[in-house]
Amino acid sequence: MAYTTITDPSAQFQIALYSGDGGGSNAITNDGNSNLQPDFVWVKERSSNSSHALANSTAGAGYILSSNNSNLQSSASAFSSFNSDGFTVGSDGKTNEVNQTYVGWQWKANGGTTVSNTDGTITSTVQANTTAGFSVITYTGTGSNGTIGHGLNSAPEYWVVKPLTNVSDNQWFVCHKGINDGASNYADYFIHWDTDGAKQDNALMWNDTVPTNSVISLGSKPGTNNNGGSFVCFAWHSVEGYSKFGSYTGNGSADGAFVYTGFKPAYIMVKRTDSTGAWNIQDLKRSPFNVQDNFIQANDEDPEAVFGSGGLWDSLSNGFKLRQNLTTTNALNGKFMYMAFAQNPFVATNGVPTTAM
Repeated sequence: MAYTTITDPSAQFQIALYSGDGGGSNAITNDGNSNLQPDFVWVKERSSNSSHALANSTAGAGYILSSNNSNLQSSASAFSSFNSDGFTVGSDGKTNEVNQTYVGWQWKANGGTTVSNTDGTITSTVQANTTAGFSVITYTGTGSNGTIGHGLNSAPEYWVVKPLTNVSDNQWFVCHKGINDGASNYADYFIHWDTDGAKQDNALMWNDTVPTNSVISLGSKPGTNNNGGSFVCFAWHSVEGYSKFGSYTGNGSADGAFVYTGFKPAYIMVKRTDSTGAWNIQDLKRSPFNVQDNFIQANDEDPEAVFGSGGLWDSLSNGFKLRQNLTTTNALNGKFMYMAFAQNPFVATNGVPTTAM
């Protein structure tokens, strides 16, 4: 049985659905069991084409990035505040166009309070949520091999770096413990959030060194460590019963592989690593019943789509099961990595199991 220290995942992660009003102050209130003041908010317009809007409380609500492009961080009216029970969006169409529908995924870090971290050779600024295994890290690159402190109590298993100033290669750089099919040398590789490309082998990106309980290693590549460049890094590690970062091999069948997470997933993002394939995101808010078929892709600005014809996967009490032979989620012998966050732990701290939908 999978026991957890997080009985109520909504205290750490929530999903909000809302409609835009076109005004300058649209407060979005969460409806989870717990109030959640988010520190990392990711909004995507569902009903029409629009770039993703990502904001974090270290930078402040007035600044955004987009997962589907390499644009630098910019000031915008997309968000105006992070609130005790949600967030407020401004007049930017990416988050608040009149009569359009949106989804907002939200993670808690440390309420916007940062500390200087000197665990690495490069001093970083960190706000960390050690309970939920998530931190927001900013740092200035040196151009030489180095390390940055992440503020967590376990080694990150999934981390994403984005340049905030022009460093000649401004894409999103991602590493994940499942990027090389679970092999131990995963720090040889990176993959881009903003494209559908396969993993790339470059030991200089992470200095061929997996993270430790205190630091993430950086090589000399401009995209993650340009001398004088400013960077943000979002880092997660698995927490039993709440989050999971792993890999699986597709079987090319509608009776697809079962992926054990130890909880009922509220959010799942899957990326094929050995070939091209979009970053497919599903969640229980937009697709509350099995088979789940409403998907959004992190690497493009397309609206939400409905796969239909059997859906993509089932969300179960202790994991998810693939339901299609799509090349992007379940190709025969294809290699995939996933990120999942819980609706409910499989077994809570009171020993009571949850149920599937």
